[in-house]
Parts: sequence; C-alpha cells; structure tokens
Amino acid sequence: MKRSAVREQLFKVLFRVEFHDLGEMDDQTRLFFEGEEDEKQVSMEEVTEKLGSILSLLPEIDKLIVDHTSGWTIDRIGKVELTILRLAVYEMKYDDTVPESVAINEAVELAKKYGADESSGFVNAILGKVAKA
Repeated sequence: MKRSAVREQLFKVLFRVEFHDLGEMDDQTRLFFEGEEDEKQVSMEEVTEKLGSILSLLPEIDKLIVDHTSGWTIDRIGKVELTILRLAVYEMKYDDTVPESVAINEAVELAKKYGADESSGFVNAILGKVAKA
C-alpha cells in the first residue's frame, strides 16, 4: 500500500475529530470505510492504528503546533490546516518510519489539495519551525 494513500485517508478520518467527540472516532472510522470504494484500497487496520496513536498524543501534538505559531491558538487555525499539521507533527516527532522531510513534503501536498491557496505556505512555515526545534 502506498504510504501517501494511507496518509490521505488518515487525514480524512482525522479531520472528523473537529466535528465529533473522541469517543466517537471508532464509529467514525468504521463509517468512513463503509463509505466510498476508494477507501477500501487502504487498510482500515493501518489507519485505525495510526489514528489511535495520534489521538493519544493529541495534547502533546497540539502544544507543539501552538508553540511554533506566533499568536495563533488551536481554535484560530483552519480545520483543514490543523488536521494536516497534526498528522505531520505526529509523523515528524512520533513515527520513526517517516523521514521528517517526507512528512513535511506530504503535508504541503495535502494542503495544496485540500486547503486554501495560502494553506501550503502556512503549513510549510509551521512545520519548518517544528523541524528546527
């Protein structure tokens, strides 16, 4: 399975955190994979495992994000950008299988695809600061 495909599906499931309680995420993941045919090409188990790791580290991940943004709070960051940042920071700091540069590049690509015009620059700047820390 191509890692970028898994990452993109993980982004889509992780995005649901902004709209549902954390306790609902198992059901949300199941519903996501029952949906469209494209998601069935990605291992639900792999996405669920990584999602669980991210959710367990969410307070630490969010702190890293806020610590590297000037004057921004979690609530002020757009939901798409926040989800991308959370995924990338997790990969950069907690997933030894993903090189830091790959995590940043993939996050920028997700921001170009799903975010606003300026999202990729914002995501790149924040992740660059996280990488230097």
